[in-house]
Amino acid sequence: MNLFFRLLRVVVAALLSGRRLEPLGTSLLGFRVWPNDIDTNLHMNNGRYFTVADLGRVDLMIRTGMLRLLLTRKWAPVLGGAMIRFRRELKPFQPYRLKTRVLCWEGKWIYLEHVFEAMDGHLAAVIVVKGVFLERGRSIDLSVLMHHMGIDLDSPPMPDDIRAWQEAQQAASDRAKER
Repeated sequence: MNLFFRLLRVVVAALLSGRRLEPLGTSLLGFRVWPNDIDTNLHMNNGRYFTVADLGRVDLMIRTGMLRLLLTRKWAPVLGGAMIRFRRELKPFQPYRLKTRVLCWEGKWIYLEHVFEAMDGHLAAVIVVKGVFLERGRSIDLSVLMHHMGIDLDSPPMPDDIRAWQEAQQAASDRAKER
């Protein structure tokens, strides 16, 4: 319920805009930092960035046509990891842009980038997430999803930082299993 009205606005705008995105296109949304977004430091709460990033993924999925496929096939998008880099704070009532795009995919994982940018162009934060699509609890290979979307496209090369992140996540999982 936290961002219900923003979600409603994003969904309605995406459905009514008629602006379809290519699979590697960039979703661009404009928001403002409202009082319920801020923390005791009087800037946007770190957790709020992740919640707003959800809206970018919703817009991207609607405008690429992916959401229709997911609903039809009863596939569920689920995040498997996220990392964030904060650069500059977003202050109360400050407008900002959220840019969301697919970086690459490999096997069952798809990697997306969310860039939070002040209207003056300054970078506020960058979130990279990895997601998977589930069918009855089992992951779907991205080639299957692409096939059902009618997309014949190879993944862009995986950036080195994403590869390093994969390795760091695996090391963290292995270390947790040792305890």
